[in-house]
Amino acid sequence: MPDLTPRSAFIGLPGRSGRAEGEPGVTVRPRDDLALARVIARKGRADDLASIVRSRYGLDLPTMPKRVEQGGLALIWSGPGQWLAVAEDGRDLARELADAAGAFAAVSDQGDGLAVLRVAGPHARDALIKGVGLDLHPRAFGPGDAAVTVIAHIGAQLWQLDDGPTYEIAIYRSFAGSLWRWLEASAAEFGCAVDAG
Repeated sequence: MPDLTPRSAFIGLPGRSGRAEGEPGVTVRPRDDLALARVIARKGRADDLASIVRSRYGLDLPTMPKRVEQGGLALIWSGPGQWLAVAEDGRDLARELADAAGAFAAVSDQGDGLAVLRVAGPHARDALIKGVGLDLHPRAFGPGDAAVTVIAHIGAQLWQLDDGPTYEIAIYRSFAGSLWRWLEASAAEFGCAVDAG
């Protein structure tokens, strides 16, 4: 019988790469602990969906490229009437959201379709700007900002968590190896360490 145990899309990352001396300038961590769901408002029901989300979760759905969070649930704008929902507590997020807002939104589980990588450290921004088609300068992109973009020719959703800076990147799982190879090369001059979490 085949082994159907879930595995990280980033399995086998090296512990340290690039510049070996000193503290690493970039730290990466696969976020295999996240529950992910896509939420798309049904036609003409975005206001109803926003009302349900506000009353149940205390969150205002972002209407522009932003990330909002409360009580272990984050909602990240993905386009008009679309959000990526992210939770860290192992709950069945897609089912929970479908039960709460099913009349007003289509909800689909993305846990097996997307992979998320956290990129942090004093040179995280320097490494990312080599392949991200966005202005990541703090005056243009800061904590709470999000974007649907391309990173090294890979479709991605990117959001910034804090001023560290700390970013998270969501991509389709099949592109995880490509993203990692690019990021490892981009961060080599700063030293890149993998945090297994």
